[in-house]
Parts: sequence; C-alpha cells; structure tokens
Amino acid sequence: MKRLIYCLVTGWCMSAGIAVAQEKDISVLLSHYEADKGSLMRFYQIDNAPERTERLKTFNTDYLQQLNGFNFDKLGVEERVDYVLFRMKLQEEVRALDEQAGQYKQLSSWFPLADKIYAAEKLRRRGTKQDAQALAGTFRDMSLGLQEKAKQLNAATDINMYLLRRGVGITRGLQEAIHSVYEFYNAYDPQFSWWIPAPYKQLDSTLKAYSNVWQQKLKTLPGGKDDGSGIVGSPIGREELVRQLQNELIPYSPEELIAIANKEFAFCDAEMLKASEEMGFGKDWHKALEKVKNTYVPAGEQPDAIMKIYNESMSFLKDKHLITIPPLAEETWRMIMMTPERQLVNPFFTGGEELSISYPTNDMEEGDKLMSMRGNNPHFSRATVHHELFAGHALEEFMENRYRTYRNFWTPFWIEGWSLYWEMLLWDMKFPQSPEDRIGMLFWRMHRCARIIFSLNYHLGKWTPQQCIDFLVDRVGHERANAAGEVRRSFKGDYSPLYQVAYMIGGLQFMALKKELVDSGKMTYQQYHDAVMKENALPVEMVRVILTNKLITKDFKSSWHFYNL
Repeated sequence: MKRLIYCLVTGWCMSAGIAVAQEKDISVLLSHYEADKGSLMRFYQIDNAPERTERLKTFNTDYLQQLNGFNFDKLGVEERVDYVLFRMKLQEEVRALDEQAGQYKQLSSWFPLADKIYAAEKLRRRGTKQDAQALAGTFRDMSLGLQEKAKQLNAATDINMYLLRRGVGITRGLQEAIHSVYEFYNAYDPQFSWWIPAPYKQLDSTLKAYSNVWQQKLKTLPGGKDDGSGIVGSPIGREELVRQLQNELIPYSPEELIAIANKEFAFCDAEMLKASEEMGFGKDWHKALEKVKNTYVPAGEQPDAIMKIYNESMSFLKDKHLITIPPLAEETWRMIMMTPERQLVNPFFTGGEELSISYPTNDMEEGDKLMSMRGNNPHFSRATVHHELFAGHALEEFMENRYRTYRNFWTPFWIEGWSLYWEMLLWDMKFPQSPEDRIGMLFWRMHRCARIIFSLNYHLGKWTPQQCIDFLVDRVGHERANAAGEVRRSFKGDYSPLYQVAYMIGGLQFMALKKELVDSGKMTYQQYHDAVMKENALPVEMVRVILTNKLITKDFKSSWHFYNL
C-alpha cells in the first residue's frame, strides 16, 4: 500500500515537474496562448463590447507577465526570436485594446442603453432566463434613442475618421448581440416570443440604418469621399504607416519604399522593351502586351491551361532540385471556380491548397468576360502558377500546418514575400521560354512595383482611388475593370494597409537572404528553401537571424537594410 501511494505521489510529482518544465518552454507558452485566445474569442464574441475588450487586455497582459518571467540570457537563437516577436505581438495587442477602449469611452453617449444589450447577451451565454417584458422595453427605448442620435450625428463635426470607423464597428457588434439573444430564446421561451419579436425587428432595422449613418459620415471626410471610382477607403497617414512598418521589422520609410519600387520598375521597363523588340513592336511595349493579352484560351478551357503550366513549373522545380515538395502536398491541392462576386475584388486566380480559378461565367457582362479572359491569359498565368501553388502558397500552407505550429507571427511579408520570391527566382533561372512569357512575368513584376507606389501614396494622402486605377492602367497595362478590382480589394478594409507593399518588399528580402546564403556557397538552393519552409511564418529578418545562427538582444530593433538604394 505504501509503495502504491509512493508511486502515485511520485508519478504526480514527475508529471507536475514535466508541466513546470513545459511552461518554461516558449513554444508551449505560444501554443497555450493561441488556444486560450481562441476560447476567449468564442466566449466573448461581441466585437467592441467593453467586457470583451477588458478581458482580452487582461489576458494579453497576463501572458506578457509570463513571458517576462523567462531568463532571456539563457535562451537559444530560436527561443530569443520567439521571445522578441511574442513580446512585440502582446504589446501591440495591449496598445490596440487600449485604443479601442478609449474610443469606445468617447463614443459611449452615442449608444444609449448599449450596456443593457451587452448584459442581455452575457446572460444568454449560459441560458439564463430573460425578463422578456423589460428587455422589450429596452429594445423600444434604444430604437427611439438611436433615431434621435442619428439626427445629431449628421450635424456633428468633432468625430474623426478613427472614431467613425469605431462607431460602425460598435453598431455592428450591437446587431450581433441582439441577434444572438433573439435566436437563442425565440420560439423556445413563450414569454420571450410574446414580448420580443416586434421590438426586436424595430431595433434591428434601426441599428442597420444607424450603421449606414456612420458609414455615410465617414465618406464626408477628406480621403473618404467617392472620387468617381465608386471606391471609398480610409487613408491612415504617414505616422501610422511608419509605426506599422516598424512592427513588421521593415527599417525603411514609406518614401524609401516608393524609391525601391521605382528602381525595380526601371528594371522592368528595360526588360519589357527588350521583349517588345523581339516580338517586332519596337519600343511600343503596350502593343506587345496587347498581343499577349489576346492569347487567352476559350471559356471552359482555363483549368486545362493552368494544369499545363503547373506541370511545366513542377518539372522545372524538381529537375533543378530547388526545393523538397512532399508527395501529399502534391496529391491534395485542388481547384474551384471563383464566383463573379469575388472576381470584382479578385480579378486573377488565387492559390493555396485550394486554387481558385478566375474566369468568366455565363451571367457576367460581355465586356467583363473579355477583360477577365485577357487578364488571365496563359503568359500571365505562367508568371504566377508557382506563386499560387508550388513552391508558393500551397506549400506554405502545407508546411505551416506541420512545422513550428506554435508560431503565430503571421505577416504578409513572409506569406506573400515568399511566393513573390519564386517569381523573381524563376525569372533569373530562365523559366520564361519566349518573349511573350517574359512579358507575362514582367507584367506581374511591374504590378508588384505599382502596388507599393499606389498604396503608399494613397495612405500618405497624396492619391485618390481613381488615380490609383489610372496608374495601374497607364503604367502597368491593366484592363480597367481588373485595375478597379485590384484597388477596391486594397482599400476596402479587409487587408492591412501594408499588405500590397509586402509582396515585392518581402520578395526582395528573401532574394537578399538567398544571395547571402546560397550565392556565397554556404547552402544549396534546396537546403535554403527547405530551411525557410520549416521555420513557419516569421518576419524575414528573423528568418535570417535563425538561418545565420545569430544571438539577438532582448531590445532587438530592425537594422537589416536588405536593399541598396
């Protein structure tokens, strides 16, 4: 008996010891953070609700304290990278939540009785019976209050862009809250079904209208007005651009990034003229581009065209031993057809494990059909099939799910930069077989340069959406509808303001690292590419830190000037 007790106690202590040891491992802390955050986000579902904001701040602050308990000087190269990036991530989360709380406080008077709506939603989470009659009164009173506030909002002059955007978010969150309550109790609770349906419909309608008032108010601000393009965004300004670049470990100013883009554009211009002359169009590369666009395949044949290019690309990668591609990754990628609605903001095919083909459907307008076909011709697609599949997005997704899965440092400079890097590398390795192929690849390279120029100029307050569209048409040679779709996607708010910048800048970072490690003879192409794929998503400078085995300091700041201006 004593032996049994001893074993049980000893076993428990050993288990506890293992747990303690694991807690000292940053990778475990990162895994726990992601899982814990998921639990909280599923429980506190209403965006912009004060309860949610406060809880998430407490959560991130607690993890920051746990991280600070590590002895940084005893950490290895990779652990130091995880420490520095995790601390940056947590600090940014706390900063954003503080900003959110401050903005909500400033706007609270515009949302009378919101606290009672949040309270009802809180009760709903555990199924507590509601006082249906009182809640119906709250819904009616809030409807009347918001209708009055809508009139006042139209005349208000002291609400800036950030507060207006927050106001839209609060309104939508309140809609989510009343939907959650209504869908849970209605038809199950007789008292609820007796009192609530009519006032609920009234409040739901009022909140929709109130949200529209906030959105319309946003359009009256400088940069928020429709300039005739039908696209309305929210320029963030230089100060915020600089802050976000620092968080992405990019040690260049917006102006320097535009200079980099222009320098890369000059390379593209020179190469485009060479290809145009080979095709017999002299220096009129627009005519050469026009011929390339008209090589599109008939409707219904685009999947076959993509598969042909895919097979050529895969053979190229394998014959030159550029990277290891797991057989299961090859086996399990698949195609879907992109909807006409999505093609309005994604005029070109997109990739990953699921390749989404952008090509005309029968219910599209004739002009849109032709633009879609011309913009997805085989020579353009040849430039990007490896970007979207292998060794780009499809391989990224596959490897992210299998290596260093605890890392949650998502950044477009890695995601899109890696895929764009393959466009650059395969150009250097002569993957294009004809001047038409080179024009197809150059079109996309020019497009990446243009993305930096138009998106930064827009957020600096220098360009309007229409100017951005015109720039893509005139400078790159886009079809106008495709250019409008590109700009619409950039500014509608689903993407980071730096997302479009990240393609070429991230690609140039990976090219610089390739020069440092492969061109110098320290690694083969396959060793370099395989090593990158096994580190998961990181700022590229941190990939460099790991692959060069560099011990960074606790107060690490970005200093890698990867491009010679």
